[in-house]
Amino acid sequence: MASEATMLQVGDREVRVSSPGRVLWPDLGITKLDLAAYLATVGDAFVRANGGRPVSLQRFPAGVDGDDYFSKNPPKGAPDYVRSVEVTYPSGRSHPQLVIDEPAAAVWAAQMNTVVFHPWASRADASDLPDQLRIDLDPQPGTDVADAVPVARELRRVLADAGLTAFVKTSGNRGLHVFAPIEPTREFFDVRHAVIAAARELERRLPEAVTTNWWKEERGQRIFVDYNQANRDRTMAGAWSPRALAGASVSTPLDWSELDGVDPAAFTVLTAPDRLAATGDPWERMHDEPGTVDELLAWWERDVEAGLGELPFPPDFPKMPGEPPRVQPSRAKKQP
Repeated sequence: MASEATMLQVGDREVRVSSPGRVLWPDLGITKLDLAAYLATVGDAFVRANGGRPVSLQRFPAGVDGDDYFSKNPPKGAPDYVRSVEVTYPSGRSHPQLVIDEPAAAVWAAQMNTVVFHPWASRADASDLPDQLRIDLDPQPGTDVADAVPVARELRRVLADAGLTAFVKTSGNRGLHVFAPIEPTREFFDVRHAVIAAARELERRLPEAVTTNWWKEERGQRIFVDYNQANRDRTMAGAWSPRALAGASVSTPLDWSELDGVDPAAFTVLTAPDRLAATGDPWERMHDEPGTVDELLAWWERDVEAGLGELPFPPDFPKMPGEPPRVQPSRAKKQP
């Protein structure tokens, strides 16, 4: 017997959604069809933010309370409007990665039980060269998004001092993401150093509120600037992407004037479409005037000359030039 399915009109395409009544967010009763309809409604803004980039799909076949896994290359049976691009990973291995070019492709991904979309900071036609500088402001235990707001505002000033225009969004959880459009002329390693330079300057300006310490035991009750999110194949939830949290929150672009008192939980699969219709997309013109990371890299070189060198990489990366030992400080002190 044929499985239950429905057809959803997305632009000039019809996208088949099987098991449309499958509940993905049990607390709210949000179904797979609800998710597909959400992506169709915000589709233009979603594709503007995440389209044309290598993207990983975080899939939840049994809903957000169940197990998940990541898809990077298009599965068998993908429609012809879903393409892939060959990308190189930190290991040096190359592999095809999914690319979303239109809203129907995002809805198709929802049909495949995708909840969270993780786009690269580079575009498919130049996957080695990021065109976005991305900074993740991650509240540590004892802090929350209210503590991240003044940090984000100061980071905006730091980036302006480096000649960059900053844009902000909720992470969909407790933190904030700050992006700046850049010309795609530098490799990931350089952009990572630019992010570290900005993070260190932010830490100097707000030492009681900000930390760049990689090891959790050294962070304290501060906002961690997760510089390693700037690495190749490291991604954040994309703008307008749902999150796999009980409240079905969405990583939502904001105008800087909206930061005071912001509640990330207020922007959900159910509420974000009305917000977008009422206020428009604060990120619509993000890439009209990209900057460069040249000034930030000058700051990086200045800090290196002052004795501030490389910072730790994620544990799954190969050992990198100049990297300090990957040993938790409390354990390192016990070693003879």
